[in-house]
Amino acid sequence: MTLDLLWSNARRILCVRLDNIGDVLMSTPAIRALRHASPDAHISLLASRAGASLAPFLPDVDDVIAHDAPWVKNANAAPAATRDLVDTLQQRQYDAAVIFTVYTQSALPAALVCHLAGIPAVLAHVSENPYHLVSHWVRETEPEQGIRHEVQRQLDLVATVGACCPDTRLGFRTRDHDWRQLLTVLDAYGIDKNPGWIVVHCGASAPSRRYSPAKFARVISMLHDTGLSVVLTGGPDERPLVDSVLTQCTESSHVINLAGELSLGELACLIEAAHLLISNNTGPAHIAAALQTPVVDLYALTNPQHAPWQVAHRLLYRDVPCRNCYSSICPQGTNACLNGVTPQAVMAAALELLVQDLPDLYKMMVA
Repeated sequence: MTLDLLWSNARRILCVRLDNIGDVLMSTPAIRALRHASPDAHISLLASRAGASLAPFLPDVDDVIAHDAPWVKNANAAPAATRDLVDTLQQRQYDAAVIFTVYTQSALPAALVCHLAGIPAVLAHVSENPYHLVSHWVRETEPEQGIRHEVQRQLDLVATVGACCPDTRLGFRTRDHDWRQLLTVLDAYGIDKNPGWIVVHCGASAPSRRYSPAKFARVISMLHDTGLSVVLTGGPDERPLVDSVLTQCTESSHVINLAGELSLGELACLIEAAHLLISNNTGPAHIAAALQTPVVDLYALTNPQHAPWQVAHRLLYRDVPCRNCYSSICPQGTNACLNGVTPQAVMAAALELLVQDLPDLYKMMVA
């Protein structure tokens, strides 16, 4: 496919992805396609403060602008901050912008910011006619014509202007500095690098996407039989949750709690070196996909398009009539789509994936 003329001449490209870390990661294949099509272009990412934390790890992004846009859930920048953003974008003189959204989000607020900043070419999915706010309008087809995986949605978007790349994996680059820091932490906690470890991530930003702490505790206890260390992770605000899970474990001699102890870079290195990640469907699951670490994904059915991309994985859920509710808090108050998954099912999925990585040790366990 030939690159669109406006895009072939673009030397400064702005990619807009204003929600969470996982959403940014699922946009990286599309950003790589833009890089592949315009290797000499300067590519910036406009992201939330959470998304902007990925800046050092994105190989196809030259710089990142952080902005918590008021039209995105859980963000509320003051009007002055949005005016400052317009000024910043105008000063940088971007030639083109791509607005990445899920189909439940509107691209028009970001398109208006780009218009006010004088960006001449803007590409986005939009339901209604955007008129002059979007020069390259891709009519929204979701959900009426089916819901694509989030990665495929963004790849399809940039393909409309001719940007394609054969490598469609998620992009995340770990750093030597973070590896050195992680090894110091592992040594301090006495974590044995041979035979290695399983990472368990019990948190998620939305309560509706969190597996039961008691059931997580049961899984963690059962993992003792693998002979591997189990490393618990989470942000500083998730430490109380992880602590509560650990107190419910009937067997914890194999468990190390690093919740709140690791930087994002160190967490990524820990996941990259792990035999397996067991996690709710949240940022670490997408980091694992980028780094090709197998994932047991406790997948709340709040939305269908965020499964791990191009990595060995198992999706665990119980089908429910209220699936695809898009709610941060379960409307039924039960989290049934997650809590219907038994710890035994999680353990079975973990062993299936571990067999692929450690066949001599685990074939006997699943025989």
